[in-house]
Amino acid sequence: MTNPVLTIVVPCYNEEEVLPETVFQLSGVLDSLIEEQLISSSSTMLLVDDGSKDATWPLIEQFHSVNPFVTGLKLARNAGHQRALLAGLMKARSYADCVVSIDADLQDDVDAIREFVVRYREGYDIVYGIRQSRSTDTWFKRATAQGFYKLMTRMGVNIHYNHADFRLMSKRTLDELDKFQEVNLFLRGMVPLLGFRSTKVYYDRKERFAGESKYPLKKMLAFAFDGITSFSVTPIRFVTAMGFVLSALSIVAGIYAIIGKLLGSTVTGWTSLVLSVWLIGGVQLLALGLIGEYVGKIYKEVKRRPLYIIEKEAISDSTQLAQSHHQHLTKSAPSSGS
Repeated sequence: MTNPVLTIVVPCYNEEEVLPETVFQLSGVLDSLIEEQLISSSSTMLLVDDGSKDATWPLIEQFHSVNPFVTGLKLARNAGHQRALLAGLMKARSYADCVVSIDADLQDDVDAIREFVVRYREGYDIVYGIRQSRSTDTWFKRATAQGFYKLMTRMGVNIHYNHADFRLMSKRTLDELDKFQEVNLFLRGMVPLLGFRSTKVYYDRKERFAGESKYPLKKMLAFAFDGITSFSVTPIRFVTAMGFVLSALSIVAGIYAIIGKLLGSTVTGWTSLVLSVWLIGGVQLLALGLIGEYVGKIYKEVKRRPLYIIEKEAISDSTQLAQSHHQHLTKSAPSSGS
């Protein structure tokens, strides 16, 4: 087996504080893997600047000029973590045999990448990085994260417990992922749908090396809700079931009121009336909001706007040569039917 070309894709948003250490550690990983002859010497890292407002892109250009491992993409605007990650994956698949995605904050263990590559060489197309535990999280974050994974599983979404976006994917899995034309991206749910041979590597998650988290509680909740509504219609079915239950209760209440009227034991109760109005009104607004969320997703899908726009690239000549050579081989390869 020839040594595969590995690309490490790193989405970056306002990461000027941690980026020098990220490049240093990932360069060490690539150096070590090349020395062990586990990967090709043409392997690189691809830093994707997701419309940062700080010096992230100038730093990427600076590292690119002095470090042969470093390549970069700059998106024209802040497209969001999932789209920036997808931009890097789609770019890397044109010249890499396998791609590892990892966040720039160094919370994921970079040493686990070696095990990813070993598993890839054993024949696995997808290798998931799984956290051993959440001992470093606060009680609130641990409880909400575990609740999210359990909720997604109960709703029928195939998602790996304690897995974020730290994974290895082979070129053929990325080629298939490119066929997913979804605007509402939730890669943690999309990748398992590919169905290729996969395995897991467990690691201990670290504290953020520097800078601030780009996922405060508000963004985390929005991300979780987006994942749920992108992969399951269970919330809509729940609203339907709740409508049936309330309808049944209203029929029972109506029968009770008629019987009370006939028996002459009716009692005027403003409290129960007001509570009923507020309850039904609240449920209706909840249902409309949930339906509106799904309609909004359909609206985004049908517009077919590009997921991201690449403004600049910092790609070495050797990488571009490998890319053009790879594309030439792909075009000249005989079809399976010939």
